[in-house]
Amino acid sequence: MTAPLDVSGEAMEAQPEAVLQGAGGKAIEGRSLGQIAWMRLKRDKIAIIGAFVVVFLTLVAIFAERPFGGLIALFGDPPNLPNNDLVDPMTSAPVGAWGGISLEHPFGLEPVNGRDIFARILSGAQISLLVAFLATLVSVVLGSLLGVVAGYFGGWIDTVISRLMDIFLAFPLLLFAIAIVGALPDRALGLSGNGLRIAVIVFIIGFFSWPYIARIVRGQTLSLREREFVDAARSLGAGNAYIIFREMLPNLVAPILVYSTLLIPTNILFEAALSFLGVGVNEPQASWGGMLTRAVDYYQIAPHFMIVPGLAIFITVMAFNLLGDGLRDALDPRAR
Repeated sequence: MTAPLDVSGEAMEAQPEAVLQGAGGKAIEGRSLGQIAWMRLKRDKIAIIGAFVVVFLTLVAIFAERPFGGLIALFGDPPNLPNNDLVDPMTSAPVGAWGGISLEHPFGLEPVNGRDIFARILSGAQISLLVAFLATLVSVVLGSLLGVVAGYFGGWIDTVISRLMDIFLAFPLLLFAIAIVGALPDRALGLSGNGLRIAVIVFIIGFFSWPYIARIVRGQTLSLREREFVDAARSLGAGNAYIIFREMLPNLVAPILVYSTLLIPTNILFEAALSFLGVGVNEPQASWGGMLTRAVDYYQIAPHFMIVPGLAIFITVMAFNLLGDGLRDALDPRAR
């Protein structure tokens, strides 16, 4: 039989705050889910590198040309300025070693016309990122709204939206995009030229890609609608719109954000494919896919003309994928 514990009066009178004291006498503070996710993300060095590359490329695209900046004018020639005197008229190849690479032209020159590849890479980044971001925004908005509505209401609404997803997923998107963009008139909807082409490409990619994110959001919503906080909101008299926009969607931010970072590189590749097939933006506007198309005829005499835009696409897509993987692990560590 053990002796009773001798509890002193000082221990009985200990303040509750004493329990919350950590090492060194510092108070232990609670962390939000966002802070915990940020701590996990910071420990993922690969994801941080991807994030820095994404931010760098985005800033470069924004400040490449006026009115936001002028990196092209600061470091090189305008993207459409020919340099015929720097091209060998016999071979159509740039004069000099390594495709004409120099301090004035750090990525070399294009064959035939001698346009600065560095300037055209920066100009092409604007097109690729603009199309990718806007198309992803359209997909996320449509997919999130339709997915949460289908998962929350269920019944015939869920059936109709789910069958609509199946139809869109079975649609031959690439062939449809080639047919529509290739048959565009010179002017429509108050737009013309490359502005019209970019708007149509954004609409096609965004409008026909929403089912992918809608399925993810629908599955998450089916689980969330059975949670206690939803029942509590209903018991307090909250309407369906309040529950969807104030209770459901904030809890779906994590999967939506992760899928968005993985959808952007897919859209970059899709825009590059359209430009490579000749139905993207028209010359002389630079685009990475269009540069690869022209490089096919000159890769033997100027291989750098194919390597540089290819590396630009590869690095951009890889950076977004690394960031997306890091965000997924940080927001949902159980998915490791």
